[in-house]
Amino acid sequence: MTDLLLRGGILINEGDRSEQDILIRNGRIENIGPSLSPSVNCKELDVSGKWILPGLIDDQVHFREPGLTHKACIHTESQAAVAGGVTTYFEMPNVSPPTLDMERIEEKCAIAKRDSIANYAFFLGASNENLEAVKSADPEKIAGVKVFMGSSTGNMLVDEETVLEGIFRNSPTIIATHCEDTPMILANEEQAKIKYGEEVPFSEHGNIRSREACLKSSSMAVELAKRENAKLHVLHITTEEELGLFEAGHSRITAEACVHHLWFEDQSYTTLGSLIKCNPAIKKASDRDAIRGAVNDGRISILATDHAPHTWEEKQGTYFNAPSGLPLIQHTLLLMLEMCEQNCFSPEIIVERACHAPARLFQVEERGYLREGYWADIVVVDPTGKTQVKDSQLFSKCGWSPFSQMTFTNSIETTIVSGKIAYHQGALNMDCRGLRAEFPKERR
Repeated sequence: MTDLLLRGGILINEGDRSEQDILIRNGRIENIGPSLSPSVNCKELDVSGKWILPGLIDDQVHFREPGLTHKACIHTESQAAVAGGVTTYFEMPNVSPPTLDMERIEEKCAIAKRDSIANYAFFLGASNENLEAVKSADPEKIAGVKVFMGSSTGNMLVDEETVLEGIFRNSPTIIATHCEDTPMILANEEQAKIKYGEEVPFSEHGNIRSREACLKSSSMAVELAKRENAKLHVLHITTEEELGLFEAGHSRITAEACVHHLWFEDQSYTTLGSLIKCNPAIKKASDRDAIRGAVNDGRISILATDHAPHTWEEKQGTYFNAPSGLPLIQHTLLLMLEMCEQNCFSPEIIVERACHAPARLFQVEERGYLREGYWADIVVVDPTGKTQVKDSQLFSKCGWSPFSQMTFTNSIETTIVSGKIAYHQGALNMDCRGLRAEFPKERR
């Protein structure tokens, strides 16, 4: 592997900014310092004035493989990931067949080894029927255990209390939960049908998948985690009320926010409708603003995407026919930095929540930081560049974006995955392949 020297960039890492060079050798960061001397046959990139960040670790994506590859696949979505500055992703288990045992984990890893441009790991899914598979899972080989405590695709809803207790008591690693109360949602759907028939407006989505449904389920998850001393991470918080369940700096009960819940609010349904229908739902502007505040004060410890593509044709259905989920990963870092431009966050906070914190929480070995000896997962950002979102430049298989025609005030110049240039100035390196993320054996 050819050595690579990044010359003159501004490192944003571990709460600090400094102008440094980075020398990469054999996939890892060999040296960080000013005015480094290049090695023989070293390739140099002049990144003067550019920001050098650790590659993002996105702990919540849906790449739809196997079984749903008309929407997306590991190959296409990993391309979108590196174009968006995401160097490592953790993929969710609600595919077909669902990822409910270690055999399915290894099948997906084999696909990723062949096809993924980014680094990868996969969640083991929980169901009402696979408690023994959860108990016996190898913590070194999974990102964590995913529990849908709200309606899901296939047979992945876990709504039996004894099973939930067993999962929280026996999971060998961190538990990540989707929290919505299904009976409350179903009752709200029936009320919406009575009022609107089949023509329910998309603006009702936040009322149907209500704040009460989110709070009830999240509260149950936190109570279970405290009772069983489980390590719990509650995904995609959407309401101000739920924030009261979490405290900054807690090592065993944590929460995350997704970029679309930090950007859109209920008035956005007027123009985007089904394109921003997602579960849990985008809610009020006051919720969005409260979650932004919690990102800053640390009650929200991780930022992610919940990248969940569907085809354009599928999204054209009526409320009950249009699926929930939207493609986000190619623009996640740009969107975060756009919020920095609006003084919502600092770039240092973004790096902490999207790079460092997921590496710590999930105990990803030697990634998530710019440190000598660590894997060289790096993104170079031009803070003065502009990026207009054009459908012709999207890498996700679905070919559409909720940000179409928007112009971001930053641009991603280069993404480096495990020491290899995966993306540079709009072009992908199709020969690049990521590596499987590694975890320690003891993780509970």
